[in-house]
Amino acid sequence: MNGILILLVVIAAVAVSGLARRKNLQPALVLVTIGGLASFIPGMPRLELDPDIILGVVLPPLLYSAASRFSVATFRRHLVPILRLGVLMVLVVAFAVAGLVQWMIPEFTFATALVLGAVVAPTDAVSAVSVGQKLGLPRRVTSILTGEGLVNDATALTLFSVAVSAAAGTTLTIRSPILFFLYEVIGGVGIGLLLAVVVRWMRARLEDAVLETVLGFTLPFAAYLAAEQIHASGVLAVVAAGFLLGHKATDVSVATRLQERAVWASTEKILEMFVFAYMGLQLSFVLDDVVGPQRTVIHAFAYACVVLALVIAVRPLWVMLNWARHRAGVIVVRAKQPDRPLNWQESTVVSWAGMRGVVTLAAAGGVPFVTADGNPLAGRDIIQVVAFVVAVGTLLLQGATMPYLIRRLKMSDPDDEARLETEFASARRIAQEAGDDALSGYLEKRLRDREARGIAGDDESAKLRALVERVHRSMQARYRAQEAEDGEVADGSSFEDRRDAVREVDGIRRATLGAQRKALIAARDAGDLDDEVLRSVLEGLDIEEAAAEERLRRGPL
Repeated sequence: MNGILILLVVIAAVAVSGLARRKNLQPALVLVTIGGLASFIPGMPRLELDPDIILGVVLPPLLYSAASRFSVATFRRHLVPILRLGVLMVLVVAFAVAGLVQWMIPEFTFATALVLGAVVAPTDAVSAVSVGQKLGLPRRVTSILTGEGLVNDATALTLFSVAVSAAAGTTLTIRSPILFFLYEVIGGVGIGLLLAVVVRWMRARLEDAVLETVLGFTLPFAAYLAAEQIHASGVLAVVAAGFLLGHKATDVSVATRLQERAVWASTEKILEMFVFAYMGLQLSFVLDDVVGPQRTVIHAFAYACVVLALVIAVRPLWVMLNWARHRAGVIVVRAKQPDRPLNWQESTVVSWAGMRGVVTLAAAGGVPFVTADGNPLAGRDIIQVVAFVVAVGTLLLQGATMPYLIRRLKMSDPDDEARLETEFASARRIAQEAGDDALSGYLEKRLRDREARGIAGDDESAKLRALVERVHRSMQARYRAQEAEDGEVADGSSFEDRRDAVREVDGIRRATLGAQRKALIAARDAGDLDDEVLRSVLEGLDIEEAAAEERLRRGPL
């Protein structure tokens, strides 16, 4: 029964997400809301998954996908602010929530309260970064938010596993919680890096894009399970493996990279949609569970609203205190290559980017039902309600107002845009020079080989030179096309005008490619084209459109 329900939930989630995007709504918020309303339908069966399934099947690919996309160089450049937000602030939020909840709800032990703190501590930077890129938010801000989202997931989930072990009465490998935490960190990172090295070595010898993609797809699950088997952090193992293979992604073939990009994008989207819909569908059942002799639904929502207020308040306080500290010239950690501190506008945006998302909801679903001695885990129902309210509340209060805040603060950075344009121009120049050198070297080598074998001749040399020149003309045409694409709107106008121009160009290109496809299909249907010829030509059009979509995603220069 669960299998059929899961399939139906995924199908419904895809349809709802598509509709939400067409209406310019937040799919996560719409999915949770509709799922919550659907849970009150009479006769609606309860879809209940084992917490180990959520933690071991849902979270690893989500974390791995995010880690493999993030730049190691960018992580190093913004290491201090990322760690300040992704580690220190997560711990501050988790322990602040734990202290408040233990004082507010008598049935909660500190360990159970810390489980709740770890659940609501990590932020989800996806929506903030997506909105920021569309509105011209400086790259350093989006990089810090992205890095924070990755690190705080690892920090919170590692803390979550330690707190769950204490709350459920599971025997710790090391009796000291602090030493056990350090063991989880070191063991998890070590296992992840080791398995990533093994997978990289194997993929270098497969020479098959499909098999390489399949092997890479199994890595996050293998890293998580292997680390958990030795009681280390499976989350950190997944993140470490994703970091290493993502950094070494250029070692694999183009076909493998293209396949992996599509596979991980689809996997990530399906799992995120499922988690939001799944947690929404739990609402009515969790509310039934939360009602007791001394507690009503109103009590549960009151607790949740207090936690929501604390979670929202702590982040701006933490960020602005650090901004004030920088203004006062107080340096706690001095980086080797110090980055410019965030100004007050950037700090304001970062302080408000505290939306909770898929990790919070998935972790709440991963809280065990029973303790080690078989008794129900006290407070699990409250954790579910609080996680639900915090996720929805932050999406409503912070996520919905983020675009207005960015516009109001006029966050577009002309210097940042100029640096980006310069870097792309430099990248094109480097690629062009390398291509020209490679062609010249190839021609000289072939001519020397022909002379050495005694087959040199003016006709043969002329043919070889003509072939190389044809490749060179093709490359030059591609370079000119790239320069035209990137420079067609880089005319000194505002970011908003250039963004609108890029979208207009994309619309024209899509319409043109669509007309070409229709004409080719009509010719095939009329018998004027062979089906194999049609597919080959359509693949070329697909590649052209994919390149255009990447330029649109990158935004104007």
